Parts: sequence; structure tokens; C-alpha cells
Amino acid sequence: MRLTKDSEDANDLLQDTLLKAFTNRDKYADGTNLKAWLYTIMKNTFITNYQRMVRKNTFIDSTDNFHYINSLESSTDNEAYSTFAMDDINGAVNALEESYRTPFMMHYRGFKYHEIADRLRIPIGTVKNRIHIARKELKDKLYVYAHAY
Repeated sequence: MRLTKDSEDANDLLQDTLLKAFTNRDKYADGTNLKAWLYTIMKNTFITNYQRMVRKNTFIDSTDNFHYINSLESSTDNEAYSTFAMDDINGAVNALEESYRTPFMMHYRGFKYHEIADRLRIPIGTVKNRIHIARKELKDKLYVYAHAY
């Protein structure tokens, strides 16, 4: 129930989990925590099913009949909105003070905290603090996009 939030889906997930566990019982090692093994199968099954649904770009109609509707056929892409959003995001990032923007952008590009600290020659605590402040400022400046999608 914690994963699916729906009793029918939870029952289906449980059934799929037990079927996979039974089918792959030869892969279970004696002495292994059975509960953890089953939970891992369940979690992976849930993630796989969720990703499959997202890839199909399908949503579920919550009427009495629960229709599955492919939203690609009836939707259009509005690239103007995303262009405006990216312009606003870039503007907000560029408006940050340099001392906050540089560590934030380095972290955004994949640098680890210690790498940023080494390259900028500042303590790691300062790096974490500046990234935190940059995120907070960006969140405040870009508040309008919080519930846009």
C-alpha cells in the first residue's frame, strides 16, 4: 500500500512479487533475509511498472471504468512556455551573486562538494552554505513555476 496507494494495485503488485519470487526461487540463497529479498523484488517490480507507464505517457482516468488514455494523441507541445521558463531560470541564476552562483553551477554540473572546495580554495562548509543559499534564492525567485506543470 505504501508504494501503490491503492488496494487493487497493491494486491496486483503482491501477486506479481510472489510469482517472480517463486519463478526465481533458485536465486534465493539460504540464510538470506527472505523479507528483504521479497521487498527488493516488490520495489523493483513497482519501479519497472511505473517506468513503463511513464514511457507510454499514459494517465489513468479516475472514472468508474478506469480507462487508460494515451495522452500523446491529444496533446500539443508548447515550446514557447518552456523557452520563457528557461529564460527566467537563466536570468535568476545569472542574478545570483558570483560567490553563490559559481559553487551552485559547479554542483549543478556534477562536481562534488569537496571538489568545489578544492578548486575554489574555500572550506567545504562554505561550499555547502553557498549552494544552500543559492537554491533558496532561486526557489524564491522562481516561485511562480512551483506548481506550473
